Amino acid sequence: MADGQPQYEIKVVQAIRGTEARTIAKWQRDGWEVTGQVPGTLRTEIAMRRPKVKLPVRAFAIAGGVAVAVVAAVVLGITFGSDGDEAASVAETSTATATAIATETSAPVAEEPARSTEAAPVALTPETNTDLTALLALTDSCAPEVAAFAERYKGQTLSFPASIGAMNKHGSYDTRYDILINAGDFSETSALGPAFQFRDKNTVSDLKFVGPIRDTIGVGDNLSVTAKVLEYEESTCLFLLEPVETSFR
Repeated sequence: MADGQPQYEIKVVQAIRGTEARTIAKWQRDGWEVTGQVPGTLRTEIAMRRPKVKLPVRAFAIAGGVAVAVVAAVVLGITFGSDGDEAASVAETSTATATAIATETSAPVAEEPARSTEAAPVALTPETNTDLTALLALTDSCAPEVAAFAERYKGQTLSFPASIGAMNKHGSYDTRYDILINAGDFSETSALGPAFQFRDKNTVSDLKFVGPIRDTIGVGDNLSVTAKVLEYEESTCLFLLEPVETSFR
């Protein structure tokens, strides 16, 4: 790495789904910053880093001072005729002290491997992204904020608790569906967030289920959804998503 560029310690921790914000706050107090998150069925992997502590100049000065003391002790032993064994003992002890100081202050902190989190997409969650939090609280699926969000975050991955609000066959197919996804738990009287849609999907393979799988899926099921933003259709007010990972709640 070029001079002047910061070097980092890297850490990957796990948090139970829903407690990510609390876990992040705990590590941030120790100087760590979040570089990515990969949500799983029950836990989220959180990648973090913090700058390595540079070796203080004072440590070099101490080690250098001890080294000078070693030389002085040897010279004095020779000059004043002190016992050879005694002089050697002083020099040996001082050298050991200098080595211990240098080792303690300059030993590098072992880095954990970055694992696969650097290559995996970072999912936006309501706990880590205020725009998504506001989006999921909307009560108008045609609000201009929906189109603005879709444009800004196109191609990125979202992860949030959801439910199936409607489910219809796609065209003339018997095994492919257009699935309306609402934010939060299912309700028969209200729906929060945009009118998300998984369009033209087979419920067996296209939804990419993880964890325990039920025999049937339908309106009213509560899900945990991780999906990529495709586009927002202003003519229908539908916000199209591509499933990345789905699980039952």
